[in-house]
Amino acid sequence: MLQHRLDGPDDAPVLVLGPALGTTWHMWDRQIPELTRNWRVLRFDLPGHGGAPAYPADSTTALAERVLATLDSLGIHRFGYAGCSIGGAVGIQLGMIARDRLSSLALVSASPRFGTADAWRQRGVVVRTNGLDPIARSTPERWFTDGFIEAQPAIVEWAVQMVRTTDPGCYIAACEALASFDVRGDLGGIGVPALVVAGAEDEATPPAEARALVAGIPDARLAIVPGASHLTPVEQPGAVTELIIRHFTTSWQESPAGPPAPAPVIAPAALRAPGAIAELESAEAAAGRGDTYDAGMKVRREVLGDAHVDRAQEAADDFTQDFQDFVTRYAWGEVWTRPGIDRRTRSVITLTALVSRGHFDELRFHLRAALRNGLTPQEIKEILLQTGIYAGVPAANSAFAVAQEVIREETTPED
Repeated sequence: MLQHRLDGPDDAPVLVLGPALGTTWHMWDRQIPELTRNWRVLRFDLPGHGGAPAYPADSTTALAERVLATLDSLGIHRFGYAGCSIGGAVGIQLGMIARDRLSSLALVSASPRFGTADAWRQRGVVVRTNGLDPIARSTPERWFTDGFIEAQPAIVEWAVQMVRTTDPGCYIAACEALASFDVRGDLGGIGVPALVVAGAEDEATPPAEARALVAGIPDARLAIVPGASHLTPVEQPGAVTELIIRHFTTSWQESPAGPPAPAPVIAPAALRAPGAIAELESAEAAAGRGDTYDAGMKVRREVLGDAHVDRAQEAADDFTQDFQDFVTRYAWGEVWTRPGIDRRTRSVITLTALVSRGHFDELRFHLRAALRNGLTPQEIKEILLQTGIYAGVPAANSAFAVAQEVIREETTPED
């Protein structure tokens, strides 16, 4: 179950509101007075946010399942859902796995893929190394427009404190959930009406990402909110409230009792964008390389990062491609996927072996992988010290030089 709060009439249709990463259910406070006129509103906190129990969930599917478990515990079967940012990603998952229960969907500041997996895993490394303070201090620039930051310093400080008081382990797990979230080829499985809302000045999930959602979801429409960045419900509460009321009033698929009483109608949002997302066929499947290769490529990308793997694949030619396939299939598809030990332990073993054999080029990218797999700089230092005793001081000396450079690059917060 998730930490949650219910507001509104007990006999009204249920509307669930999902929060953004680093926020609490209070991000929806200014929507509550209007929404509770016609709905019973359930707000929830992500694990480790707002004082919620710190039971990390490292996928949006796991978070969606916890939402459903929370509703089950309250005896709620049918519901509407609106979510912001990672809360929107949870809503997308609900639209695919709970379409028999979900009445309608609103996705605010959402995307079919949130940036790159590498960026989210590096953010996890920064938090693991430096705590949440650097992320908290950079939050206003990601969440709000410059004008809002200047005009609303109290709200901006409230946002910073929300992030700062989040459990770091749960924040890192949520970063992993966003790193692995990619539904670009699955949006056609959302079987309920959807409203997609984007802040006109949102750089984290820009309007182009909202249009991609609208193009891929069978029954979706788009609304762009002027003067808003990423945390649109906080920055433009009135506009978001009216959009949500209009959408859920007109699209609610409730049975015999019908929808809630009509609410004020605003000017129609922008029509659905033309076009459609092309279905992506993986090169691996097209080449018929089989499950071992596919599993290996997935793990290879998760551990080493898309950028590194893309460079290796782009550099391959007729002479080296078979070797790249060999590495993917056997090293990553048959060994790194084995269940006997976790990836963190495999990174310890790999670092030790690479230092012992003097493979410092490979050590560089496996150090990055080790940080993403959960090792801290302090633990890496201890591994290198231990290896120096048994594999030789010269090898450890070279390894420390490489590690110092990589750790500095990976753990320095972005400006």
